[in-house]
Amino acid sequence: MSRMIEMTIDSVRVSLTNQQRIVVLREKSVERYLPIWIGPYEAEAITIALQDIEVARPQTHDLLKNLINRIGARLLRVEIIALREDIFYASLVIELNDQIIEVDSRPSDALALAVRAHTPILVAEEVLRIAGIVPEQDLQAERPRTQAQPSRQPEEPSPESEERLSIFEDFLQNLELDDLSSDTPPDDAPTPPPESDR
Repeated sequence: MSRMIEMTIDSVRVSLTNQQRIVVLREKSVERYLPIWIGPYEAEAITIALQDIEVARPQTHDLLKNLINRIGARLLRVEIIALREDIFYASLVIELNDQIIEVDSRPSDALALAVRAHTPILVAEEVLRIAGIVPEQDLQAERPRTQAQPSRQPEEPSPESEERLSIFEDFLQNLELDDLSSDTPPDDAPTPPPESDR
């Protein structure tokens, strides 16, 4: 099994061009990020919990948290365990009657629940290796090589990774830099691509 890395929710962002939402996770120990596209309702659910906004009645993720507590169970952590064909897979790790139960989940729902339950968010090292972003490495690649730096041939990116990076680059260039608040997409907003975290 891949080593698990603890992360926190850095921000929830929205694209100005197509209103597509993205949640950005940040590794606790180093500056490494994991962007995950999510749906608008899940983005709102995460943002409400992050900003401690009170709602009149429990939302779906509040209901799930309350249900877990009422049956005497405890959410230990949420894990993003795999990335296959550009789809992220997550799991809720729940303790019930001294047994550990893992429940399949979309990352967006798992994150919305983790924020409410104040539980750790873990991501598999393999997922971070494939989709993680490290700003320092990008900057170092752009710096001119000094004599102290060993000469090293850069690895040629695969066509698949180039395509994935170009999608993220197009998306990130059109991000609104303020955290997602009460922005409502216009009625004529183009339909965003399907969620990547199912």
